[in-house]
Amino acid sequence: MPAIENPALVRDLIAWVADEPRPYLEVIEAWHTHCPRLPVWEDALEHQFVLRERGTDGELVVRASDSGMRYLRGPRP
Repeated sequence: MPAIENPALVRDLIAWVADEPRPYLEVIEAWHTHCPRLPVWEDALEHQFVLRERGTDGELVVRASDSGMRYLRGPRP
């Protein structure tokens, strides 16, 4: 698996969705970029630190995965 390009930003994204599941569109608006030097959302998905799933109301939400929570508790980059 490739290295995480911006580990501090990936950690921020995981922490943000760990507080509470966020609507997918809100996450994409805040974190998706087309800049090849800032693949924060893509890194979080590729490393399976976040999950996309349907909330109780049927809305697509993003939450931190178990591996994302372990990453948050691990050593800081």
